[in-house]
Amino acid sequence: TRSLSITSAEKSFETAQGEKVTLPCTFVLSEEDEGPLDIEWVLIPADNQKKEQIIIMYAVDRIYNHYYAAMTGRMQFTNPDPRSGDGSLDILNLKSADTGTYQCKVKKAPGVQSQKIQLTVHVKPARTKCSIEGSQEIGKDVTLKCASQEGSPLLSYDWRRVSGTQELPATSVLNKNTGELLLKNASQDYSGTYNCVASNRVGTDECSVELNVTPPINTAGIIAGAIVGTLLGLCILAFLVFCCCKKHREKKYEKEVHHDIREDVPPPKSRSSTARSYIGSNRSSLGSMSPSNMEGYTKTPYSQVPSEDFERTAGQNPPFAPSKVAAPNLSRMGAVPVMIPAQSKDGSIV
Repeated sequence: TRSLSITSAEKSFETAQGEKVTLPCTFVLSEEDEGPLDIEWVLIPADNQKKEQIIIMYAVDRIYNHYYAAMTGRMQFTNPDPRSGDGSLDILNLKSADTGTYQCKVKKAPGVQSQKIQLTVHVKPARTKCSIEGSQEIGKDVTLKCASQEGSPLLSYDWRRVSGTQELPATSVLNKNTGELLLKNASQDYSGTYNCVASNRVGTDECSVELNVTPPINTAGIIAGAIVGTLLGLCILAFLVFCCCKKHREKKYEKEVHHDIREDVPPPKSRSSTARSYIGSNRSSLGSMSPSNMEGYTKTPYSQVPSEDFERTAGQNPPFAPSKVAAPNLSRMGAVPVMIPAQSKDGSIV
């Protein structure tokens, strides 16, 4: 006897994220299958401990597609009327999380058949960047790097030269898994534009980099220039510090001198006023002396007055009149005897 059978044969699909996939499930009914038609699509989890998840179902001439929230609005039967023998499933806008094992179950009593399909959603390489590592000098080893920010493994990288001879240098070593291209003992002939292609099972992405191999830099001249510049800078800095310190000391000295000047200190007396006070004091002493107390007094010339500025000519000296007032005894008072000047008839002092 014949029974219900599934005719689709494909059991594995690989596609890219964001694309659409159709999981086939075609079937043929037999004359003995007289019960109602029931079609179910379920997602079998990788963990056997978890239960199968119904994602869409056709039963009693009606479609139910609200069982699996992760695919709501992204899945539908390929044929709006699965009774025609086509229960295939369309999944739109694929995501990497949609990867898994899907099973199609067709029931029409007494016939029952099922088929499993493996779906793998890959991410295309994207945001691929190229870079250069190492010194771009003649005789040095330089590495060209290539890496994609997105993309499902296993990614493969391939380098090619798009300028000059369009062939990779003979000393180059390529690692397709890491995307590194090592150029040993680089020469100026290695200069040019290099292109990297990152690829996986569902797509490719590219990037480019410009290599410019130059002669070695004169490091000795650079070091000498740096030393000279440093010494010059230190000299300028030392000069500025010296000027600042000198200016600070001058300001400090002016400030100290300014504070030492007091308004309550009287100005110094002039030498002429000192001489006048000295002569005045001697004149007062002369008037109190008597001739009897002047014998033991050592004569002091009148011209030896302790003053440098007080000098007069003989014609300018004022006449002194002899004192006739009797002076008290100075020896009893402890006074020092002083020679009394007298004026002669011709006007001179003796």
